[in-house]
Amino acid sequence: MKRILPLFLYFIVSNVTAQSLKVSLPASSTRSAIARMNRVEKIRLEMPLSDGRNYMDLNLSQLMASLHVPGLSIAVISNYKIVFTKGYGVVAQGSSQRVRPATLFQAASVSKPVTAMASMLLVNKQVLTLDEDVNHFLTTWKVPSNSFTEQHPVTLRELISHRAGVNVHGFAGYNRKLPIPTLKQILDGEQPANNPAIRVIAVPGEMESYSGGGIVIEQLLLTDVTKKPFSTVMSDLVLDKLGMTNSTFIQPLPDKWHSKAASGTNSNGNQVPGQWFIYPEQGPAGLWTTATDLAKFAIGLGRAQNNMPNAILPKQLAKAMVTPFIDGGAQCFHLDPINEGLYSHNGQNEGFESLLVMNWKTGNGLVLLANSDNGEHLWDILLQNVSKEFGWNYKFEQKPKTFLLIAQVAGVDVMLKYFDAQKAKGISESGAGEGDLNETGYFYLGVGQIVKALSIFKHMVFLYPKSADAYDSLGEALMKAGDKAGARKNYSKSLSLNPQNDNARNKLIELQQ
Repeated sequence: MKRILPLFLYFIVSNVTAQSLKVSLPASSTRSAIARMNRVEKIRLEMPLSDGRNYMDLNLSQLMASLHVPGLSIAVISNYKIVFTKGYGVVAQGSSQRVRPATLFQAASVSKPVTAMASMLLVNKQVLTLDEDVNHFLTTWKVPSNSFTEQHPVTLRELISHRAGVNVHGFAGYNRKLPIPTLKQILDGEQPANNPAIRVIAVPGEMESYSGGGIVIEQLLLTDVTKKPFSTVMSDLVLDKLGMTNSTFIQPLPDKWHSKAASGTNSNGNQVPGQWFIYPEQGPAGLWTTATDLAKFAIGLGRAQNNMPNAILPKQLAKAMVTPFIDGGAQCFHLDPINEGLYSHNGQNEGFESLLVMNWKTGNGLVLLANSDNGEHLWDILLQNVSKEFGWNYKFEQKPKTFLLIAQVAGVDVMLKYFDAQKAKGISESGAGEGDLNETGYFYLGVGQIVKALSIFKHMVFLYPKSADAYDSLGEALMKAGDKAGARKNYSKSLSLNPQNDNARNKLIELQQ
């Protein structure tokens, strides 16, 4: 069974010149950053090879090519300063136009903390409050009342922290040739919106449940109280003040920005239809930006958290954006449990992926933007390499997950052999678990390489014979391969191991028709 991963992160190759870095640092510091990043870009993957070696050395461009990642943009932050920016690869699959530091990418869900900063600025101006019923401020639409809101109203603090009990995890976006819904149509789930109605489905404040739908309500809240378009609100309050001159929340992206925008790429390496999708859900997913501009945002927030001169926010409101809850969540970010002061947010739009990591206590951080659905498979290894080279001394619970990378560059059989060796060490040491095989298998299933997916899922069933999910995944792959008898057998086994597996039950009904 495919697992839906939360959008919070748990936790190219061109010649580089000093002029391409776009940083205001001494020449010696620039040279040092270049040397460090040259080492970051050299990747050593552990794996058992036929020639007796237990590793393969690659460069970042080779890994990107193996994952169908055409382009990547990176910004490294050290002591609250941008010390390195670089574009890797190309703006679109098959293009010759290189990614530059000024190339635009969709930030996807990293839009959310930027939106939250605007809300905090309006709280500081006493235009909004964090803990009053948002219906007191909404004028063009109201959160519908029901048995849950009668127990506790929805507040801005709860919307920002995904604790408002609101549904709709994320948004699929819209092909540029299709009709685009209004914000009210999105809120009420009316055509042409492609999401269900955004409603409160649990008592606000009781638990965290990631909700892009809640941030759409926050988006409307900002426009209602300011009487301005959302993109204007964001420019006035955040983007302009932080010098994010290559960023916009305007959807659709204006024509004048098209020439410097990257095109999205699906997992199989095909370009997203129309180059990119439109996201009228601007608050949760609508920011177009660069790694440099997102680094400016991270620095601005970090400076405010430390009460530095000319900070964009008062310290108490900046701190509120990363205030932890009992269950480990925070207002706007995931808080790293083993590195004090470290927080992160990642994002996934159609054909784009993003990651922002910042430590407000040390002033060190990293921004990664990719024009591919596979960008996230580079995040862990790049974060750990950057941390090592720049001397951040971050602690990591486990080594980077490289199973898909190994499968792509050396083959599925080599990956499975490596997985078995890691599993033998124990999950506490290696981190190798059933979910890693499942994720890798679904990658191949998603790109139509069913033989590889079957090989992985069959091995997963062998290693985890009591796992209902393993049999469910194998059943799905067999069903796609046209082996109905095999699919029925595995779905039946999954259901016997987990009688609550509605997916297996529904698939068995489908197979009987």
